[in-house]
Amino acid sequence: MKVLITGATGLIGQEIVKLCHQSGIDVNYLTTSKNKLQDTANYRGYFWNPKQGEIDSGCLDNVEVIINLVGATVAKRWTSSYKKEIIESRTVTTRLLRETLQKRKNSTVRHIISASAIGIYPDSFQNYYMEDSPERDTGFLGEVVTKWENAVSEFKTLGVEVSILRIGLVLSEKGGAYPKIAKPIQYGFGAVFGDGKQWQSWIHLDDLSQMFMFVLKEELSGVFNAVAPNPVSNKKLTYTIADRLNKKIILPNVPRFALKLILGEMHVILFSSQRVCSKRILTSGFEFQHENIVSAIDSLVPE
Repeated sequence: MKVLITGATGLIGQEIVKLCHQSGIDVNYLTTSKNKLQDTANYRGYFWNPKQGEIDSGCLDNVEVIINLVGATVAKRWTSSYKKEIIESRTVTTRLLRETLQKRKNSTVRHIISASAIGIYPDSFQNYYMEDSPERDTGFLGEVVTKWENAVSEFKTLGVEVSILRIGLVLSEKGGAYPKIAKPIQYGFGAVFGDGKQWQSWIHLDDLSQMFMFVLKEELSGVFNAVAPNPVSNKKLTYTIADRLNKKIILPNVPRFALKLILGEMHVILFSSQRVCSKRILTSGFEFQHENIVSAIDSLVPE
């Protein structure tokens, strides 16, 4: 079996590539950097430049499943130009893939599994969001995710099954949110954001990469919330990390207006509250390695 992965060299992509190879699955990947092109028996790179509409269509040769992870980070100041990049890095790339696939006469692609984000759900302390919850965030993140998912859903017009994983806060010692939270705590500068009551729906990187593989192998379609079964408050997350690092949280809570001054509109990422349910993937038979935050954090801190 062969898959095509976009974003294969990123945090999540690298883990999925490892799992594919462990399962005997060959990987093609797309990259915008010619320096990252490799060509081995089970791992072959292809160049693309989505902004220019360029793509090596050979990337789709004998591919059965596309795993779509590409997208510029949202954890960077949201200038007008960068907002455009955040959206286009998800929509233009997806559209180029679909158009390339559409031109092929004998396509073997039957399934696309795409990353998405829980940012599609509105900020709420009360709601418990399921995949079919109709509420939508009316801010920038809601716009990004809605356009992203709509672009992926267009693959259905080609007779391709579509799966969408709405990813929460990814915890890994290799990158993402955890090192940025843990580092200031390690040096005694950790603090809770706002009142700390905002819900954080998180997932361990190992569980997330395994979830992509589970959806691939079980041929599941539709939308899945890619979060652990037990969301926590920002305060609980912060204090759990501090406890595991044997540190105290001594600084006062960081007020929202202070981070808005520093980060601009992007500060909403730190204060947004989404309590998200993972029941659908659980009832499909998926088993989490890290169901609670203590187990997850324990696995990230070296002994």
